[in-house]
Amino acid sequence: MAVQTVQSTSASASETVDLGPAAALSCRECGERFPLGPIFACESCFGPLEVAYDLPADGPEALKKRIAEGPDNIWRYAPLLPVPADVAAHPNINPGFTKLVKADNLARELGITGELHVKDDSGNPTHSFKDRVVAIAVEAARAFGFTTLSCSSTGNLAGAVGAAAARAGFRSCVFIPHDLEQGKVVMAAVYGGELVGIEGNYDDVNRFCSELIGDPLGEGWGFVNVNLRPYYGEGSKTLAYEICEQLGWRLPDQIVIPIASGSQLTKIDKGLRELIKLGLVEDKPYKIFGAQAEGCSPVSTAFKAGHDVVRPQKPNTIAKSLAIGNPADGPYVLDIARRTGGAVEDVNDEQVVDAIKLLARTEGIFAETAGGVTVGVTKKLLDAGLLDPALTTVVLNTGDGLKTLDAVAPTTGPTATIPPSLDAFRAAGLAG
Repeated sequence: MAVQTVQSTSASASETVDLGPAAALSCRECGERFPLGPIFACESCFGPLEVAYDLPADGPEALKKRIAEGPDNIWRYAPLLPVPADVAAHPNINPGFTKLVKADNLARELGITGELHVKDDSGNPTHSFKDRVVAIAVEAARAFGFTTLSCSSTGNLAGAVGAAAARAGFRSCVFIPHDLEQGKVVMAAVYGGELVGIEGNYDDVNRFCSELIGDPLGEGWGFVNVNLRPYYGEGSKTLAYEICEQLGWRLPDQIVIPIASGSQLTKIDKGLRELIKLGLVEDKPYKIFGAQAEGCSPVSTAFKAGHDVVRPQKPNTIAKSLAIGNPADGPYVLDIARRTGGAVEDVNDEQVVDAIKLLARTEGIFAETAGGVTVGVTKKLLDAGLLDPALTTVVLNTGDGLKTLDAVAPTTGPTATIPPSLDAFRAAGLAG
């Protein structure tokens, strides 16, 4: 276990920080290492920092047994995360270990002959995968002595921060674009923290939060996706861990992941590579595919053009949880898609709605718009011959459709409205 001494931005003296196997922060660009702390950019090259580990020395079978004996949430993977060993005893919303649904009906509809699974993260406490990343960020916030949790958010993260802060005893103040879906606004506000709408899109909100961090007003604030971002991002690795464990410690052959900032995709890849390094899964090729909405598809556009640089776009899509026009991890997504033999594709709003309905009709899973994006892109990749229908494929649904009712409400409703009589029911042609 690595215990680092760092200078907390919210305390006047150095504190001993226990973040379990986390050993340091490492620059993704130049490799320079820094002590654990609430920093997110390399001092030498300004590249993004991520957590480096002293991974467990247990053999694969001993580690699998240790994981299996853990709780049915992300803390079963505590030996692989930047959290203290006793994390399960802390007040937290304990997300994770959501269902991996074998989607045979959807597979038949799409013409897939191999295994198709939907990793359904709508079963998390606030009904999105963001509970995973926030849970890790809360532990970092505790370690660094922060008193307020904050974030810039397209909706799901705001709700996750509000809930986690309420449970863990933090004050919260979160920032969102002013025009989010009403369901997400209510869910973010109901936990009693402060919710601030910013006039503009997500990128405007994010810029504001970056300014607040450098101002005395932000003293003692842990922004989960800014100064706590290296730790926050590690929560997405747990999706990779769970998928492989739920497949019987197998790597999927193909995985389709939605792209907002791109952090989730890059961290899932990191998690898969860690499992290979630890000997928990067989080392074999896998392909990672990224999914975007056409109205906000800077990474898809760059991939198709063969570019290494992602040019920002102004978002215009119903998939607001993915509406980040300047994705921080975009270039790394391109690298991963190309390295693994995958691709990045996009679908329009009509295709998103059709895919939401398709998943609901075939598997009983009501996805939010981001899930419609991944299912829609999966269909498009199959039609283009980029996704092999004979291989084991996992598609991510990252949130609950109840959060984005406006997307499907105009085309979804009662089959018929009739008087309360059998004759009326027969006349409607619904008797079977």
